[in-house]
Amino acid sequence: MDSKQSNTTKVLMLPWLAQGHITPFLELAKKLSTKDFHIYLCSTPIILTSIHNRITKTQSLSIELVPFHLPPTPELPPHHHTTNGLPPHLLRPLIDAFEMESPSFSDTLRKLSPDLVIYDVFRPRPPTIASPEYQIPAVELMTSGAAVVSFGFHKFTKPDVEFPFPELQLNSNQRAPGSDRAATRRRFESPRISCKMTLINSFRELEGKYFDYLPILLEKKIIPTGPLVQDFTDGDKDLEILQWLGAKDEFSTVFVSFGSESFLSKEEREEIAHGLELSGVNFIWIVRFPAGERIEL
Repeated sequence: MDSKQSNTTKVLMLPWLAQGHITPFLELAKKLSTKDFHIYLCSTPIILTSIHNRITKTQSLSIELVPFHLPPTPELPPHHHTTNGLPPHLLRPLIDAFEMESPSFSDTLRKLSPDLVIYDVFRPRPPTIASPEYQIPAVELMTSGAAVVSFGFHKFTKPDVEFPFPELQLNSNQRAPGSDRAATRRRFESPRISCKMTLINSFRELEGKYFDYLPILLEKKIIPTGPLVQDFTDGDKDLEILQWLGAKDEFSTVFVSFGSESFLSKEEREEIAHGLELSGVNFIWIVRFPAGERIEL
């Protein structure tokens, strides 16, 4: 280790194996890399391969990609150690493998000796290892917004109490996510046993009242980090979209997105498209429709 790195704060990051989680962690790593931090971004080899080109040569001086290997099983070969292209029936085995106590994590802590661990919702065990055994503070980065997080924590910790913000409610045909009660409990309890703060991929100007409610639920400080999004620049197409949006009234346009790894059936796409057409609102989606003015992304 050179003298420059020895004077930096070393951070070990453990994101979940989906692009919607990897991206916020990577963008936070990039922000920290401009300060006095050295980042170890730890994930499976197939995930690290997918993000390698998103790190510049300068950033690579402060962001180090560290591979870890999930326990090998016949149903989860290495190319399935990511949610990208994962058959739906393998999602639960992947989550279970990711959550398992792994000797490799303890080995990584001993080898890298980080000053801080930043972990994800699907990796609830790091604070139980890093904090008591190695005296390393562990902080959770929640990649979802404050509204979703506060709603989920409220429903888990106060199931018989109405959520104080009526715009977010479940109807009689819906239920809170997380059918695996034990796994859900681990995820909801992990922020309580971590450091005295939780990071949220959002910002107060967008979700102020939920940021005010979360400290009551979690009994700790909530730090907004976001928006932690990938910086895309696509020349003429970016300009076209901005000009199109600039001609619309405020709050008149809907951006339709289902994440980077959610794949709708043809029938589902048609139903959603039909509903959007019937609504009469402006919207941006990934396809161009024959009726009305749309932007193709």
